[in-house]
Amino acid sequence: MATVELILLQRVEKLGQMGELVRVKPGYARNFLLPQKKAIRANKDNLAKFELQRAQLVALNIKRREEAERLAERVGGLSVVIIRQAGESGSLYGSVSSRDIADGSTAAGLTINRSQVILEQPIKSLGLTTVRVVLHPEVSTPVTVNVARSLEEAEKQARGEAISRAGDEDEAEEEDEYLDPSEAPQPNV
Repeated sequence: MATVELILLQRVEKLGQMGELVRVKPGYARNFLLPQKKAIRANKDNLAKFELQRAQLVALNIKRREEAERLAERVGGLSVVIIRQAGESGSLYGSVSSRDIADGSTAAGLTINRSQVILEQPIKSLGLTTVRVVLHPEVSTPVTVNVARSLEEAEKQARGEAISRAGDEDEAEEEDEYLDPSEAPQPNV
């Protein structure tokens, strides 16, 4: 299969560092790396132009990374509360997407877009989940996502308390009434 040779303009996870010559499939280059300005085609003109601008690009990259590191320190331990409907077993009707997390983070004080949220797997149940937010190709920060049915439930989860169903107390009282088998209702024969 044919490959395309590119010069990376910034670090790309699982591919390489800034300034490296990499070979990738044409679709990856055409649809992601080139439009996002993460790479340029490797030819004589572009190699010469890159070498002239290398010092500026490195300085700009260092400045952006330092800003991202300061932001990561400032918002360290950020927690985002997302209210969703769920079944009695705690499974959600649907799932929490990266867009939901980005919107919640913006409301909590960290302005990000959904492409910066890295979900290893979809969030499909109530509870606390840690996701990674990429602020810069070299800087990421963990964000705790608290998925709950209500704000009260989210506060309990944040404190580490177990969440019980609303009807559990009533069911427990009914079961206590029939601890003696002679008192339990007998089926009609």
